[in-house]
Amino acid sequence: MSHDTRKTCGKTLGLDLGDRSSRFCLLGADGKVLKEGRVSTTRTALQRRFSGEGSIRVVIETGTHSPWVADLFEALGHEVIIADARRLQLIARSRRKSDRRDADLLARLGRVDTQLLHPIRPRTVGVRQDLTLLRSRAVLVEARTKLVNHVRGTTKSLGYRLRSCSARSLHQQITGQLPASIQELLDPVLRTIASLTERIRELDQRIEELCRTSYPDTAKVRQVQGVGPLTALCFVLTIEQADRFDRRRQVGAYLGLVPRRDQSGASDPELHITKTGDRMLRTLLIQCAHYVMGPFAHDSDLRRFGQRLASRGGKNARKRAIVAVARKLAVLLHSLWSTREVYEPLRNAAAAAPTLEASA
Repeated sequence: MSHDTRKTCGKTLGLDLGDRSSRFCLLGADGKVLKEGRVSTTRTALQRRFSGEGSIRVVIETGTHSPWVADLFEALGHEVIIADARRLQLIARSRRKSDRRDADLLARLGRVDTQLLHPIRPRTVGVRQDLTLLRSRAVLVEARTKLVNHVRGTTKSLGYRLRSCSARSLHQQITGQLPASIQELLDPVLRTIASLTERIRELDQRIEELCRTSYPDTAKVRQVQGVGPLTALCFVLTIEQADRFDRRRQVGAYLGLVPRRDQSGASDPELHITKTGDRMLRTLLIQCAHYVMGPFAHDSDLRRFGQRLASRGGKNARKRAIVAVARKLAVLLHSLWSTREVYEPLRNAAAAAPTLEASA
């Protein structure tokens, strides 16, 4: 989609998307309102209403409906700008907020300077569909976790404690640990856990196959110990293009792994991370960082970096180290993907060794 601010559009359409209906405002080249009103948020209604308007610039906000609406308007020959709703505070913090005013403001911002909208680059249809597979798996895992917690909490309240085991094997390990009457009560939940485990296993196989057949670049990302097919595929699908960043360090900010900043004068407090970008990928990177810092990971520059930060002590030192490792891991994965180099876990340590020997 074109986000070129030098391109001039005779008409600009601001469309405030709603779940059932959307408010629109169409401005002319002189900034005057040509048309405004409400239209159903359906493919048929949008096509019927805007197919005869000629070439216009359409401005919408990020949301549930924005991907398919953007595809529809592009197919009609219009230029589409998707504004980042989280950064468009002019609308979010308005004291006189309404759908009509939002549509008008979107159109006027799109007419003046699209950079004020913080436009995002939408993913392709194929990538969105493949990401749906990953998100479906995440939903199933979350549902299974809730059921497992229910089983453990229920048995504990009845005076029993289950042995420690993984969520995927709970329905098998619980046999013989409880009286038959209690196990009979929990049997529907246990059978559901078993079914969810089987569905998750099937999705894991599909993800592995997708990595091998459709996204071979994930092999470069998986060179790092602790990064499996799920994280590798999510990383490649979310970033989408290895050359999308001018500097590799930008990937950390893109995924919300850098600290927020509220500096004013001499005050520059240490704040939590921004948590912008894709939440699922950020969560997976944090999980990988826990593995890198855990007892089963091999020695590496990344592990040593995290251990140095954690050793500084203080409250939440390890938590901050985990986040820093996740941020550094994101940069490392992007570097391996873009340069296609072979991963060397102790590359920095090996380069520093001759220097240390010479100084000694």
